[in-house]
Amino acid sequence: MIVFDRTATGKVIRQLRKERKMSQQVFGRLANVARSHLAMIERGAKQPNFETVWRIANAFGIPPHELVKSIESEAKASMVKENYG
Repeated sequence: MIVFDRTATGKVIRQLRKERKMSQQVFGRLANVARSHLAMIERGAKQPNFETVWRIANAFGIPPHELVKSIESEAKASMVKENYG
């Protein structure tokens, strides 16, 4: 079982945004998410709902399931790191 990890969600979103060389302001406009809300998601302070995940995936030009799959992989990696140092 994979435990939901807000920090994994934020880490993946931040990484994808930076790979595309976009500021939070620009990406927030593309995804229709306030920059401040995006910043909180990226820090792990807020958990995006499914609609927000969908909009973020669309702004990246990927299907939502691919974004979720990337988040799942990051959460697994974080779990392994926590358990095995």
